[in-house]
Amino acid sequence: MSFVDLHCHSTASDGTLAPRDVVRLAKQNNLTALALTDHDTVAGCEEAGDEAKKLGIDFLCGIEISAEFPHPGTMHILGYGVDPNNPALKNLTETLLAGRDNRNPRIVAKLNETGVAVTMEEWENEAKGNVLGRPQLAAILMRKGYVSSIKQAFDKYIGQGAPAYFDKERLTPRQALERIGAAGGIAVLAHPIQLRTENDAQLETIVKNLVDDGLAGLEIIHSDHDAAWVEKVSRLADKHGLVKTGGSDFHGSNKKDINLGIANGRRIPRELFDRLIERHRQSRQKTSGTTMG
Repeated sequence: MSFVDLHCHSTASDGTLAPRDVVRLAKQNNLTALALTDHDTVAGCEEAGDEAKKLGIDFLCGIEISAEFPHPGTMHILGYGVDPNNPALKNLTETLLAGRDNRNPRIVAKLNETGVAVTMEEWENEAKGNVLGRPQLAAILMRKGYVSSIKQAFDKYIGQGAPAYFDKERLTPRQALERIGAAGGIAVLAHPIQLRTENDAQLETIVKNLVDDGLAGLEIIHSDHDAAWVEKVSRLADKHGLVKTGGSDFHGSNKKDINLGIANGRRIPRELFDRLIERHRQSRQKTSGTTMG
């Protein structure tokens, strides 16, 4: 049996390994396919795709988008098979990155007000890529001794409800789904557990509404999902005819307890990648047929 990882991050967003090094690690971990899903950008896809071709690993370009959702939950939508050169996608990523650019100086200013000495220049140097994410800032706070872990940095300073937390501008779920479709991709709801729904009925209502707006799949296997959640979300996917995906949500040393290709002790079977590719192919055929008609 062969295995894959359909949710991981590189230095193109808030991971700590370069895109090519994520692919090399996938090869080292005996994965046969990989999807790179950086936050708000596809900047790492070309490099990762080239390396995957060299190493004989099947590769899928992806993106992870944060959508509007009530606190304390968060909604992230994965776009798979997007075309990195698509004008609609380019416009989308520019919009998303502008939202981060507006937020980040406010976070740094608030940290300074609370006695935490950190600068935008330090954050940019830590990021290495184009996208500044809070895990990079958390790593700086840990290195400077303000906190003892990435988690403590979020809990104490920069996570939801903490003194230096500022939300970024987000798309509505419908907008995110539409933009992913316009860029040639299919949309999958990432780690449903992070919605923090009060009950299963609420979870199903949210999923059904997303399906009505064009959702194609659910992330079943994830590092936050225990066996009960894997089973629950799998049943929900079956009920609504959704493709099932799985990934570790690997970020490198920013999430040291997460290994590429392993999600909460589970490996992600190759069949999930193959079915995702088939669903994407069907979606493209349907879109092409509609356009021609």
